[in-house]
Amino acid sequence: MERTRKNKNRHLEYFERLASKRIKSRKRYAYYWNEITKYFNYFLNDNLSILEVGCGTGETIAKLKGKRKVGIDYSQKMIEQAKTQFPDIDFKVMNAEDIEFGEKFDVIILSILIGFLDDVQAVFKAIKNVSHDSTKIYISYYNYFWEPILNVAEFFGLKRKSPQQNWLSEKDISNLLYLNGFETYRNAKKMLWPVNIPILSFIVNKYFGNLPLINSLTINQYLFARPFPPKEDISKKYSTSVVIPARNESGNIEAAIQRLPKFGKSIEIIFIEGNSTDDTWSKIQETAKKYKSTHNIKIGQQAGKGKGDAVRKGYNMATGDILMILDADLTVPPEDLPKFYDAIASGKGEFINGSRLVYPMEKDAMRTLNILGNKFFSILFSWLLEQPFKDTLCGTKVLFRKDYLQLAENRRFFGEFDPFGDFDLIFGAYKLNLKITELPIRYQERTYGDTNISRFKHGLILLKMCAFAARKLKFI
Repeated sequence: MERTRKNKNRHLEYFERLASKRIKSRKRYAYYWNEITKYFNYFLNDNLSILEVGCGTGETIAKLKGKRKVGIDYSQKMIEQAKTQFPDIDFKVMNAEDIEFGEKFDVIILSILIGFLDDVQAVFKAIKNVSHDSTKIYISYYNYFWEPILNVAEFFGLKRKSPQQNWLSEKDISNLLYLNGFETYRNAKKMLWPVNIPILSFIVNKYFGNLPLINSLTINQYLFARPFPPKEDISKKYSTSVVIPARNESGNIEAAIQRLPKFGKSIEIIFIEGNSTDDTWSKIQETAKKYKSTHNIKIGQQAGKGKGDAVRKGYNMATGDILMILDADLTVPPEDLPKFYDAIASGKGEFINGSRLVYPMEKDAMRTLNILGNKFFSILFSWLLEQPFKDTLCGTKVLFRKDYLQLAENRRFFGEFDPFGDFDLIFGAYKLNLKITELPIRYQERTYGDTNISRFKHGLILLKMCAFAARKLKFI
């Protein structure tokens, strides 16, 4: 305890001395710090409440998006400088291990702070007190690969000399979070070259620094976490809207109703017919009338084209707490939908994506070329989304309606170019910083009709969308 107290005092003395020079130092290395702020802001919006722990002189919290912004630091002189620079932001002198507020925050930021904390676990325990069930923790920290490089930079005066730091790995930080009731759901690596050299730094950091393997050498690492979901009875907690896009699926319409189990508080079924050449629309009308006394069924016809347009129309008609997609070909069994409800209602994820590539498939469920294409996109998406991602094109995707409404508001960021709707939802969920979880399902062979997917034509469209997404997701 005595040693810890002395270390803490040395750190405090260091930051108190640094306070008068901190603003000038931040401006000198603005390129480095601005990149961190820019990356955080990618996932933030103006409706969030944000707490920055270890805010220093306030430059980071001042540039972050948010409607309510609070910065704390244990250095009185740092906070004085912060208040002078940014009088509209709420700054407080507070020890990170003793955080006390009468409110909880949507986002809690710890930016290049972990290395200076004497007891990281105690800080994580403290921030749990100001976290609600949906709070997100954003952490940036140095890659320990850079420790000798930064030591050399300090020796030659290229970097300000700082006290001895903790050099924690991603696993170390994730474990400390876990011990205090948080789970890590995403990590990222950014910035290969931390000094601004016009053009060169831009190219190196934006392109080379985001490439697989090479990005393991970047200086900054990021970790995103959230509280473990509370244990509660979710069996009747949420209502659900199941959107069923249908084009030339007449033989599957009634089966979708008959095979759909009951789950949750209530189920709203929404059929959206899409320019069929068979009698799908009349079959939908007939089925809705037949089952109106036992099921809550809505029907509609899309004016546009493509599954994505149909899903958006269905979601606009939906009133349930949870939104689901069930492809009318029924290759994803309707009987599996309660699994998706349980996963999202219990907090296992905030965006649940079906995965057809885990269990063995029925013989003719998916052609060999389609399987190879899905595996290729799996590798590509795992890189884009910074987490393992097995099946991008499974039709069943599930999210809360409140999150979809935010996704729809942000749709202009990616544009409405996705005719399938899968990428629109996946990329949108990533941009909202939702925890994406895959749920394995058994993919079944069609019993009626033919696929509406053209392997080569639509495969080319998917490649173009991935290239566009890389620019929006990775090369930012």
